[in-house]
Formats: sequence, C-alpha cells, structure tokens
Amino acid sequence: MKKFLLALFTTFCLATNLVYANPIIDKAFHNKQSDVQVQGVGKVIKILSDDNKGSRHQRFLLKLPSNLTILVAHNIDLSPKIEDLKVGDSVEFYGEYEWNNKGGVIHWTHHDPRKKHKDGWLKHKGKIYQ
Repeated sequence: MKKFLLALFTTFCLATNLVYANPIIDKAFHNKQSDVQVQGVGKVIKILSDDNKGSRHQRFLLKLPSNLTILVAHNIDLSPKIEDLKVGDSVEFYGEYEWNNKGGVIHWTHHDPRKKHKDGWLKHKGKIYQ
C-alpha cells in the first residue's frame, strides 16, 4: 500500500510540475524581461532551418504548457545537434530567456567553454545535449 501511495503521489507531482513548469518564463514574458535563467519543458511545434551565420544554431519552436510559444536557439558549434527531433516531441531545457513580442527565445542551452555563464542543456528522449 505504501508503494502504491508513493507512486500515486510521485505521478501527481510530476503531472503538476509539467503543467506549471514555466511560471518564471510566463512572468518574464509578461514583464518584458530578458537575461532570465529558466528551466522548463515544451512540445515541439515547428522545426526551423539551422542558423549558419556566425555561431551555428539549431532552431525550433516549443509550445509551453501555458500555451506560450518560444524559440529555442541551440548553439551547435558548442553542443551536439538533436538529430532526431520531430514535431510533437517533448524537450526539456535549461538556458537563458530573452524577451520578444512573439514569446521569447531560449539560448545558452550549452556549456560555456569560458566558464563565465551558467551551463545550459536540452534533454530529448532521455539524452542530454550540452
């Protein structure tokens, strides 16, 4: 019985966490804030072409549980690209939020070789990219 209750409690906490995983991003968006370190999860709704000007970035749009849409710009010169990413996939992230009127951008989803910025990451299908 204890194992069942623990499993039920854990499932509830995880489900609640997924629904409310991004209140910091929602607040930053509504307050037009940038340079905010955030962690969350979203569903891929569109995969964009890689940005190959300057530092190369993999780009895709995530819809957050709050329905806010954000752009992820993942530096693929410093971190591996998510090769098997598909629309509908879930992606967890830890990075820096930058406000824009379309929902914002998450970047710094990689390690910082200079050790001047917090290391970020993406997690897709159990694999961490940083």
